[in-house]
Amino acid sequence: MSQRPLLKVSGLTKFFSVNAGGFSGGGGLLRAVNEVSFSLNKGRTLGLVGESGCGKSTTGRLILRLIPPTSGIVELDGEDITKAGAARLRRLRRRMQIVFQDPLGSLHPRMTAGYTISEPLLIHGMPAAQRRKRLAELLEQVELPEEAAVRYPHEFSGGQRQRVAIARALALDPDLIIADEPVSALDASIQSQILMLLKQLQEDKGMAYLFISHDLAVIRFICHEVAVMYLGEIVEFGPVEAVYLDPRHPYTQALLSAIPRAEPDPPVVKPLEGSLPSAVAPPDGCAFASRCPHAMPRCYEQAPPAFDTGKDRWSRCWLNESGNGTSE
Repeated sequence: MSQRPLLKVSGLTKFFSVNAGGFSGGGGLLRAVNEVSFSLNKGRTLGLVGESGCGKSTTGRLILRLIPPTSGIVELDGEDITKAGAARLRRLRRRMQIVFQDPLGSLHPRMTAGYTISEPLLIHGMPAAQRRKRLAELLEQVELPEEAAVRYPHEFSGGQRQRVAIARALALDPDLIIADEPVSALDASIQSQILMLLKQLQEDKGMAYLFISHDLAVIRFICHEVAVMYLGEIVEFGPVEAVYLDPRHPYTQALLSAIPRAEPDPPVVKPLEGSLPSAVAPPDGCAFASRCPHAMPRCYEQAPPAFDTGKDRWSRCWLNESGNGTSE
């Protein structure tokens, strides 16, 4: 019997209204996320990766119902949360938490670390004595000293602030944590410490992570599977090592080729040129065609479906129609 996924996302879509004279240059609907589908099992980490503006963070917020979806279904342990009322959503949010990119911006400057971490416990009715005990446990779990509880955000380093944010996310023992660029604002050495902490917490507690990042090296280090997003759509999905060693979509290949290398050999794939097409007026056919070195006439006319490329992998590229990838 197959394991039921902790998180199942089906056809998740979000359109935003854009007023005339807005940044897009006119009115209409901005397609931020389009027909996104994936599943995530307990104890696993799925990475969402892509250029800025591809819809990664919006997808995370849709899953948590921080913003309502235009269409689609999000299921947590088999329970549809997309139309949950306030009371049921509050109950479900005990099981879903988020860690934001900017630890200073996500912490209230006038609240001590202890109050910030304990606030979810207070909201959900935990008595004071139990809150104090739980606070001490959480500080220990994120490797902060007990006296950190009385300090304010400006008194911490960036890495320490992110540990406070992680402790707050852990307070209610969630099953799912959405980590939205949680280390991108930190120095490289501190990034490594926070990533190791997240890995250890997952081993200890069996949580699932949806890890959002533009950094492919970070994704490879911490994730089990990876979903590559482009203009609001997932264009390639699979086990992280398989995708990194043999990318099947030209966009994935270009992203991987852009990673700085120590060896003098030039990248195998020409770096990406141009920018993302308009999300208000997306092109017909494949959204990546205008930037793709393999583009054919068909690519501009018809959007490719998700082709099975074997071993729990798929890719939206016409070159994969026969089951073969674009790599050589």
